[in-house]
Amino acid sequence: MWLPIGAVNASPSRRKVRRPNLKSGVYTLKKALAVLGSRALPSTRTALGRELQAWRGALVADLGGPDAVSTQQAALIDLCVRTKLQVDSIDAYILSLPALVDKRHRRVWPVVKDRQSLVNQLQSLLRDLGLERRAKTIPDLTAYLATKTTPDSSQPAEPVTQATSATENAEP
Repeated sequence: MWLPIGAVNASPSRRKVRRPNLKSGVYTLKKALAVLGSRALPSTRTALGRELQAWRGALVADLGGPDAVSTQQAALIDLCVRTKLQVDSIDAYILSLPALVDKRHRRVWPVVKDRQSLVNQLQSLLRDLGLERRAKTIPDLTAYLATKTTPDSSQPAEPVTQATSATENAEP
């Protein structure tokens, strides 16, 4: 009896059983950030968005404030925020894994290596920005007072009080 080559089915014990793949979403997140840029970041309505915005604000403050940050530094700061989002997402995924090592193949999961490369990239970006904290420039007292006084009057305006006495309101 002759059978075509494809007609012979493998026995059920030899069939490969499909196991569900664990998906970290790393490549989806990378693609979204590459295409959408900062628009892919979560909005400040979410806890993650507020945390990233606070981290960005702290980074800008450490660099001397928004007035002291150049355009190049602002671009690097945006890259830092996006990279931090990726690292935080991978960290959350890795912590949900039962182990960091694939016991079947005796190796570290590839997402752990991806995380390490992102951490190295974030470290390089932060090094490019500068690791030291820069103080905001504060004007001296005479320059500060010169900006606060108006040219019309050298004396500051007298504060207005809300309380009035009964004798002032009385009619003669």
